[in-house]
Amino acid sequence: MRNISAKQILAYVLVGFFIIGAAGNIMAPKTIADEYARWGYPHWFHFVTGCLELTSALLMAKLASRILGSLLGACIMTAAIATVVFHGEYSHAIAPAVVLSLLLLSVYLHRRNPHTPVGT
Repeated sequence: MRNISAKQILAYVLVGFFIIGAAGNIMAPKTIADEYARWGYPHWFHFVTGCLELTSALLMAKLASRILGSLLGACIMTAAIATVVFHGEYSHAIAPAVVLSLLLLSVYLHRRNPHTPVGT
């Protein structure tokens, strides 16, 4: 059986999060489309967000591009936080702030030594 490190698990959890987020933004049910409209974004902007999230997930899925994907994800989460804070929806900033923290932790762990499991 293959040993999977905590940093790999974290990376794959983040990949899953961004794939789910991408699907939600690309399909954009009425509730999501209404949020984008309320925030003043163009009607097509959810596609941009979804494509960026999918790109981030695909980059994070491969070790060679994991840091780049995590940094792209961090930019996306920073934009999400800025959007909801600007519109006074402070409680909506909690989830992207948690994800942003996990992305930064992932970058830190992979920069330490990208090929060695944490704790060894």
